[in-house]
Amino acid sequence: MAVAQSRSKLIWNVLSYAVLIVLAFICIAPIVWTFLTSIKPETQIVTRDMVYIPTEVTIENYVKLWSQSSYPTLVMNSLVVTGLTVLICLITGTFASYAFSRFVFKGRTQLMLAYLVVRMFPAVLMIIPLFVLMRQIGLLDSTIGLAIDYTSFLLPLFVWMLKGFFDAAPKELESAARVDGSTRVGAMFRIVIPIARNGLVATCVFVAIAAWNEYLFALMLTTSQGSRTWPVGLQLMVGEFQLPWGMLAAGGMISILPVIILFAIVQRVMVAGITAGAVKG
Repeated sequence: MAVAQSRSKLIWNVLSYAVLIVLAFICIAPIVWTFLTSIKPETQIVTRDMVYIPTEVTIENYVKLWSQSSYPTLVMNSLVVTGLTVLICLITGTFASYAFSRFVFKGRTQLMLAYLVVRMFPAVLMIIPLFVLMRQIGLLDSTIGLAIDYTSFLLPLFVWMLKGFFDAAPKELESAARVDGSTRVGAMFRIVIPIARNGLVATCVFVAIAAWNEYLFALMLTTSQGSRTWPVGLQLMVGEFQLPWGMLAAGGMISILPVIILFAIVQRVMVAGITAGAVKG
């Protein structure tokens, strides 16, 4: 009996690791292929026979991308827009999440459902109203206006996620702080937010990645190089009679560097936040 159980467990472990290896390969292979393409000379990218491993390594694609295009400006615009989006969501979404978590008021459930409904509609339906609104207030084709546009569909995600982390924070500690003379806002900053800080970091990372990779709004609501972001810049590199695969691959590799660095910095905190939000205390 014990031998059969041990054999069954071994088979299950082998199958589990096999599935994980296949999934890891599916996730990593496109990144590896993009990197190999970015260091290939043009003669080895567009060929009759596929060249998997470059016989000649070059950084020409990176040099041309950085010196002969507006890509540095596009990346900087993306950093500014992403930072502003996270900042707006952090300031407004934290207070909104706390209010939904701690207060019971008329229309609370309906308002939360309205936040959820916003996420249910395709983003393309919001482009025309946002375009008209941004033009009327003079924020069309600007990084600030684009950050506000991103906030319109990322703030509901921020509020819903962070509310779950605030719900998991014990209300008794907050009540004890208020008995000791702390205000409601003071108790939120001194008690609730420190307890839910891992969840707050995880939520901010999700919002940052969504804003960093957003393409549709940036394409439709910007018209100049001064406010376009990197996804739009990569798309505009594709011409009618040319497709610069090497530069596109180099741009893709540069574009994922901020995400990799961000994950490397907050990996432990983010994982802890996600697992903390999975179980309500």
